[in-house]
Amino acid sequence: MKNIITDRLIIRKFDKNDWQDLHEYLSDEEVVKYEPYDIYSEDQAKEEAAKRSNDESFYAVCLKGNGKLIGNLYLCKGDFDTWELGFVFNRKYQGKGYATEGARALLDYAFTHLGARRIIAMCNPKNERSWKLLERLHMRREGLLLQNIYFETDRNGAPIWLDTYEYAILKEEWCKWTGS
Repeated sequence: MKNIITDRLIIRKFDKNDWQDLHEYLSDEEVVKYEPYDIYSEDQAKEEAAKRSNDESFYAVCLKGNGKLIGNLYLCKGDFDTWELGFVFNRKYQGKGYATEGARALLDYAFTHLGARRIIAMCNPKNERSWKLLERLHMRREGLLLQNIYFETDRNGAPIWLDTYEYAILKEEWCKWTGS
């Protein structure tokens, strides 16, 4: 994959040396609150950066000016030319439009270069910042899935079920919205 350049960002493949910036945000309880994993130690961040450097589904989002890794995007191909989008950003850089800018560029890349027909995204209904971002990208909420997933169990080993919003956008909707 070639780098995707926006006004303020460089979206690129992960490098194993990204572990420190990755650790900075994956060790933050607020950032990983809705993720299917707990906070990362430094060793776990080193392993994760190495793993992501070999995984075409993860994209490092870096500031154009200094190259600092501020978050990551996830885009994975599923069935029927449908791709799934995900994102996690350093709390210090949230609320500044970086996630919207990066996700918008990646969606455009997927529709114009990867043959995506449809892109979906899932998020916890309590994660208002995520679903508002998806709506800024003109993705439509297609449903509320009740108690469809769990990441943790209670003291007795029973699943702690969570709900999920599902969002999607079709290529023709994207092209109409972006004028491409």
